[in-house]
Amino acid sequence: MLLAIDVGNTNIVLGLYDGVGDKAPLVRDWRMRTDARMTADELALTMRGMFGEYADKITGISALSTVPAVLRELRVMLGRYYDAVPKILVEPGVKTGVPLLVDNPKEVGSDRVINTLAAHHLYSTSCIVVDFGTSTNLDVISSRGEFLGGALAPGIEISVDALAARAAQLRKVELIRPRNVIGKNTVECLQSGIVWGFVGQVDGLVRKITEELQQTDPGPVTVIATGGLAPLVVSESSTIAHHVPDLTLLGLRLVFERNMTSR
Repeated sequence: MLLAIDVGNTNIVLGLYDGVGDKAPLVRDWRMRTDARMTADELALTMRGMFGEYADKITGISALSTVPAVLRELRVMLGRYYDAVPKILVEPGVKTGVPLLVDNPKEVGSDRVINTLAAHHLYSTSCIVVDFGTSTNLDVISSRGEFLGGALAPGIEISVDALAARAAQLRKVELIRPRNVIGKNTVECLQSGIVWGFVGQVDGLVRKITEELQQTDPGPVTVIATGGLAPLVVSESSTIAHHVPDLTLLGLRLVFERNMTSR
C-alpha cells in the first residue's frame, strides 16, 4: 500500500492507496494538526497510532512538506522508521514532469507543483486550482500541463483570526453559511462577510485569470477546488466546477509512480 503524506502549515493530511495506477483506490485518509516542534519520533509514533491495522502494510511512501522545520524531521523519520520502504520526498531535483514557467522555480511550493500534476492528469485542459488552506492559492496551469504562476491571498482562518485579534468587539465565529447576506447580529454579520467575501474574491480572481489566460492559451478552463476549507465556498461559487478533496494526495501518488517506474 502507498502512503501519501501532505504536510501543510495547518494540517498534515495522510492518504493510503491500495497500490498504484489509476485503478488504485484511496482506502483511508487521516488529518492531524501540524506542529513545527514535533520530532521525527513523535511524527512516526503519532502516524503509526492512526494507521492501526494498516501500519504494517505500507510498501511505498510519497511525501511533501511546505513547513521547513517539519520537512527536516520528516526526512529523518522516513530514514529511521521506513528505511527499507521505497519512498519519494518531493523537493528540488525530484522528477515531477511539471514545467515551472515562473521567474524563480525554486520559490514554488511543492504542494502547488503536485496539485498542477494532479489537475492536468484529471482534466487535460487549462486549469485553475483553488486551494483553500492556510493561504488561498490560485494556481494556473496551461493546457500542456505547465505551471504558469497564480495568485496568493490570506486564507479564511487567517483572516478570521486577524479580525478577532485586531477588533476589540469582534470575536471568532463558526465558519458556516449564514441565513442571509444581511446579518441581523454580530455573528451573522461576520459569517456573511467571511463566506460571501471569499466567494466574491475567488470568483473575481478566477474570472480575471481566465480572461488573461485565454489570450495566450485559448480553450476550456477547468476550475478545481481543494483544501480543508473548500466546502465552505464551493457550493456558493459560480466559477468553481469541481471539488477534489484529495487532489494533493493524488499528485503524490502520481509523482511516486513517475519516479519509481523510471528507476
